[in-house]
Amino acid sequence: HVQLVESGGGSVQAGGSLRLSCAASAYTYRSACMGWFRQAPGKEREEVASIGGAGSRTYADAAKGRFSISKDNAQNTIYLQMNDLKPEDTAMYICAAARGASCTRWTYWGQGTQVTVS
Repeated sequence: HVQLVESGGGSVQAGGSLRLSCAASAYTYRSACMGWFRQAPGKEREEVASIGGAGSRTYADAAKGRFSISKDNAQNTIYLQMNDLKPEDTAMYICAAARGASCTRWTYWGQGTQVTVS
């Protein structure tokens, strides 16, 4: 059973930066697509960024140029580096893992970490 634990959220001013972390199992990290979603009050959950089993990266339009997803094999952790944060980035950020290398069929979810930009 895969566990995903996020950390790194907090409150920052517009224009600031924040790095989120998601600790995952070694198997999931190496074999499956993982990603970051976010959900703000009154809005649907949206995929922010994902990184496939082979290392390919995909970003939502709102994240391109500002956010970067990466992984650390030694620590079995993925990260989301967020720069030039805007108030509209305020949301609960949730780490997820798919069942396979393809970034579909999201199966495992973390509890989320709150990001507030003012």
